[in-house]
Amino acid sequence: MSNRLAARRYAKALVEIGEIQGNLMLLQHELGEVTALVKGSADLTRLVLNPLVVPRQKAVVFEMVLRQAGVGLTLCNFFKVVAENARLNLIHEIESAFRELVDERAGVVEARVTTAQPLTDAQSKALQASLATRTGKSIRLVAAQDSTLLGGVKVQVGSTVFDASLQGRLRLLKQQLLTA
Repeated sequence: MSNRLAARRYAKALVEIGEIQGNLMLLQHELGEVTALVKGSADLTRLVLNPLVVPRQKAVVFEMVLRQAGVGLTLCNFFKVVAENARLNLIHEIESAFRELVDERAGVVEARVTTAQPLTDAQSKALQASLATRTGKSIRLVAAQDSTLLGGVKVQVGSTVFDASLQGRLRLLKQQLLTA
């Protein structure tokens, strides 16, 4: 089983637990804090990624760390199962899949926007409204700048790319001229 598939299964189980308990947003917040804690600590990163540490030992140590960090019982128990099944190395993939599943249930889609210059608030809102109309879902914009873009914008929503950049238009014009 691929790591992505395994991470998605764990994330799906955690989402279902969160829905049953009615604390899905709390779990999302805590999960984000735990992954940030692991990213920010070289020792925790080594613990999570080290295949030589016995899974049961990882579970005990990780549970102690989570309890000291004030993480709730549900997430502590969840990570105990993950660690004992030797999947603690998937913590970041689990968090990413969890976010995706929560967004799916809420009807939110992430749109990655790349521009040469930062978008103004008005431009961001207009783009968000336009994409929401096209997709029929709520849009969360994730902006990035690319100085190699001469102008315009590239937007990726899921696997669909909208290329309204100057380079994209020039490429299209070139194709049209060559086929004419």
